[in-house]
Amino acid sequence: MWGMGQAGTARGRPRTFDRDAALAAATRLFWERGYEATSLNELTEAMGIRPGSLYAAFGDKKALFKEVVHAYARSPVGAFIGVALREEPTAYQAFARILREAATIYPDPSHPAGCLTISAATNVTVQDAEIAAFLRDLRNANLVVLQDHLRTAQQDGELPPHADPRALAGYFAVVIQGMSQRARDGADATELAEIAELALTAWPKREPGPPS
Repeated sequence: MWGMGQAGTARGRPRTFDRDAALAAATRLFWERGYEATSLNELTEAMGIRPGSLYAAFGDKKALFKEVVHAYARSPVGAFIGVALREEPTAYQAFARILREAATIYPDPSHPAGCLTISAATNVTVQDAEIAAFLRDLRNANLVVLQDHLRTAQQDGELPPHADPRALAGYFAVVIQGMSQRARDGADATELAEIAELALTAWPKREPGPPS
């Protein structure tokens, strides 16, 4: 999970409407300001479309935001965790890559700091609790993926028997979320890289065997 342009133009949509460009503009605005603080007027201005065109192309603000999140999750910036888990031969190499890439991606000045799915739904109102739940469910689903990866590593003998995959996944999820927030607070790649390397020292080591 982590649509494309349509042929023709819908009623009320300008002839020059570029759906992907409009979605990119909305993504940046939500990423910078969060869901609650982003108004429809700001969205239509940033996207270069009229309110009627926004509704025709994307539905309401909630539907637009959900499409933004799904598109973000498919982008290199949003998909790096899943890519590392698929491509690295060991769990340790995957988690090391995730933390090190987070250290460079989250403070990258080419886009808003941090992770959109971590920061976009802070301080939402009761009326928008659905959005907070939507992002929470995505983050929890990602946590399950980390847990499953670590359980498999334990079954394969990479993690020692005393390791707790659930606690370890939670720990690294907390570190990743914290790195996102530190980036939003101004931390640079050097600081985040130091945090990543420190976090990796928590990787479970095999207990020494009995003396021979």
